[in-house]
Amino acid sequence: MAYWLFKTEPDTFSIDTLKQQKVSPWEGVRNYQARNMLRDEIKCGDQVLIYHSSCKDIGVVGIAKVVKEAYPDHFQFEPTSAYFDPKATRENPPWMMVDIEYQQHLRLVSLARMKKTLELAEMPLVKRGNRLSVMPVTSAQWQHILAMTGQF
Repeated sequence: MAYWLFKTEPDTFSIDTLKQQKVSPWEGVRNYQARNMLRDEIKCGDQVLIYHSSCKDIGVVGIAKVVKEAYPDHFQFEPTSAYFDPKATRENPPWMMVDIEYQQHLRLVSLARMKKTLELAEMPLVKRGNRLSVMPVTSAQWQHILAMTGQF
């Protein structure tokens, strides 16, 4: 089992939305490095930290589990979708998605707090210039973030 962090803007898709839906595709990834992780590395059973960005309370807010491995993101083929890609073909679709299942809400662990935490200094999220929507988390980082919630 591996650990991941998935970023989302709560105005578009929040941990509350995931809780209501129970299982949801993680669609709309349009960065090749993040796509490669979705396609090649993320497996069923992997654990995911849900991270809210571009909002008032930026940080880790919940946990999900991967329940379906990578498959073509169907939005790339829909001209009315914000995720439409006119170069995408069904024979060789460039964009993938996985399905995740809600596990639980967490007390917010803010980005500001994570940046001040020595144990998280090597985490891609806290390094300057990292804009990926999908990124790996080590087991030690995962455990430390959960401890920071005060729930574990």
